[in-house]
Amino acid sequence: MKHTVKVILGAAALGMAASAASAATLDDVKAKGFVQCGVNTALAGFSAPNDKGEWTGFDVDLCRAVAAAIFGDPTKVKFTPTNAKERFTALQSGEIDLLSRNTTWTLSRDTSLGFNFAGVNYYDGQGFMINAKKLPGVNSALQLSGASICVQTGTTTELNLADYFKANNLEYNPVVFEKLEEVNAAYDSGRCDAYTTDQSGLYSIRLTLAAPDDHVVLPEIISKEPLGPAVRQGDDQWMDIVKWTLYAMVLAEEAGITQANVEEMKNSPNPDIKRILGQEADSKLGTDLGLSNDWVVNIIKGVGNYGESFERNIGQGSPLKIARGLNALWTKGGLQYAMPIR
Repeated sequence: MKHTVKVILGAAALGMAASAASAATLDDVKAKGFVQCGVNTALAGFSAPNDKGEWTGFDVDLCRAVAAAIFGDPTKVKFTPTNAKERFTALQSGEIDLLSRNTTWTLSRDTSLGFNFAGVNYYDGQGFMINAKKLPGVNSALQLSGASICVQTGTTTELNLADYFKANNLEYNPVVFEKLEEVNAAYDSGRCDAYTTDQSGLYSIRLTLAAPDDHVVLPEIISKEPLGPAVRQGDDQWMDIVKWTLYAMVLAEEAGITQANVEEMKNSPNPDIKRILGQEADSKLGTDLGLSNDWVVNIIKGVGNYGESFERNIGQGSPLKIARGLNALWTKGGLQYAMPIR
């Protein structure tokens, strides 16, 4: 989901956060023995506790992958569920080491909030969902003039909604709530004609509604929402670890390296695969990151490659069944393109 906050902490507090980040986050993480990761409170497929209380999801997998890269163990992570407002303060203050919570990469967040984004793990866009029984015949957002629309406050979703309706000379009545759970409940109870947020979120939220089959996601995408993990500015090493963890998962999919075959692939004669998996005798790529040279092996053994995580959590192997679309590899018509490990 997409949230914009102009100022959360003052300049002094931001300076303190930057100083904390420059104090070597990796050392702090190793000292406490786990990564503290900020995630969504409950967004099916992305981050939510299962019936055993274990955190699962696409964003959760990235947190576990970072833990695997550092400790060789994907369970060395603790999760801090955060709502729209709390997530930024939690990262700025140092309460969490990493934010992996369907957060849109924007200029203001990259600058005024003191964050760095470590890549895009999901290319998304804002959409609309309606109850087809309540609004029969509506198959386009352009037919929603005069509608009441549920939206989460303090978000870029809210701004995009206003821009879209103004640009198309349409009227609407925003029904605004602070917490995701409140928006979901209001829409499900019929207080709004439509619901707007990231399209991926709509597919997730639809699963939680009383009658999911009554609801349809309309075709319009009204914004660009590149979602990705964020860290505090001031610690380049920590930024590199998170960034290259994401790249490693994408590169492993490109190379056909999976959880099932990663041990076998360590014996591959392919020089790119040997390099990715740290099998070159004189390789220092892992140690240059402050990690062991088998860091990618540990990521893939612990979590799988990018495609495996996608399909398991939000793709065809999940209840959401979201098509890869823009999130397919660049070699298959998508935008997922990782920098080379070399």
